Amino acid sequence: MQNRRGFLKSAGMVGLLALSGCSLASKMKSMHKNPNIIIVFTDDQGYGDAGCFGATDIKTPNIDQLAADGIKLTDFYVAAPVCTPSRAALMTGCYPKRVGLHKVVIFPQDKHGLNPSEQLLPELLKTKGYATACIGKWHLGHHRPLMPNAQGFDHYYGLPYSNDMSHLWFKKRGVPKGYPELAFYDNEKVIETEPDQRYLTKRYTENACQWINDNKDNPFFLYLAHSMPHVPWYRSEDFEGTSQRGVYGDVIEEIDHSVGQIVKQLKELKLEDDTLIIFTSDNGGQNIPKGARNEPLRGAKGTSWEGGLRVPFIIKYPGRLSAGKVCKEFVSAMDILPTLCELTNAPLPKNKIDGQDVWEILSNPTKQQSSRPFLYYARDGVLEAIRMGDWKLHWRKERQAKLPFPLLYNLRDDISETTNLADKNPELVDKLQKLAFEMDREITQNARKVMTVE
Repeated sequence: MQNRRGFLKSAGMVGLLALSGCSLASKMKSMHKNPNIIIVFTDDQGYGDAGCFGATDIKTPNIDQLAADGIKLTDFYVAAPVCTPSRAALMTGCYPKRVGLHKVVIFPQDKHGLNPSEQLLPELLKTKGYATACIGKWHLGHHRPLMPNAQGFDHYYGLPYSNDMSHLWFKKRGVPKGYPELAFYDNEKVIETEPDQRYLTKRYTENACQWINDNKDNPFFLYLAHSMPHVPWYRSEDFEGTSQRGVYGDVIEEIDHSVGQIVKQLKELKLEDDTLIIFTSDNGGQNIPKGARNEPLRGAKGTSWEGGLRVPFIIKYPGRLSAGKVCKEFVSAMDILPTLCELTNAPLPKNKIDGQDVWEILSNPTKQQSSRPFLYYARDGVLEAIRMGDWKLHWRKERQAKLPFPLLYNLRDDISETTNLADKNPELVDKLQKLAFEMDREITQNARKVMTVE
């Protein structure tokens, strides 16, 4: 396997290639500089809420164009079906349980968060000269030692947690003593409380485009974590009534417009060919009428059914990854950190991680290459299921004890988890359950602590 750490760094290496008869073009390609990296991370977007993933009542031409210019992954999983643990996995490359953030989410009254001793993706990329920005929702700890500026991001602009964790939102629902006023940050300064949420997506996008322009001369990492379409749903006036799925659809169409604005900015700065873009969601869509659709997946946000953890994923990197391909191989959000570190020659974290470098899978998207296991934790942080290859085994479900466990499904043939094959495969059931418990035991025994601010 070719080592992507091998970008040519010295005249000696160039000379060696010259002696081997390599062309000037191939040498220049090998000397390709590190890419700019953009991760667009939506909140509670359903598996089927983009045209390229089957939506017919929501128009997403810009997201669809990313898929046409890049690779669409049909079997991409986040590590948890709710916000905080999913984001912890993305930033650390670990199962949330390994870093102590596996139970539900962080609330405004909480004093804990992701431990600064963890080496996050932006910190690792900074070792290779990257400028780093977090724009949008953070939700990994809202006290100063836990905020983005203390966790490897040069620039932060957005909300410290979910947009429903708002005094105003609870007051509208008849709970006036709910949460404190929702703060909007510009780096470490609160510049506003209870911001008009109709303009969150627009403000994030404008700030992101300005930041890209300000950092166009250096490699940059932009983590654009939209607050939407998490409830409450808001969109600006320009997107009122634009979709056929009500307010939720309008929200998605404004996010799609945001994607288009980011790509437009890259083109104007002649950075498109030098930028790797990822588009995905933090977990499946919430089960709300006229809201997200996870079909053909079963279940929704908060569950360990496929609809809770399998999410839309697109990656585009012109000239390095094929365009218009579909990859059906299993890939996890935990894999993003080690893959990007390998691609940029950044160091891996010193502590153990669970993700793997999946560049070979992305480089050969039509070839199935892995059968490594994946654990499914529910919103309460309790292990409920495992996938290995095409097989998925469930042995419990939160609040669904009456199901005829164990449940075994072949996801390649039965993406909707409808036909239980456990009785026909008792040895496989036993093997998968033992493997899951063994993996969970190791993670539990070696779990690291969160930081608590007094």
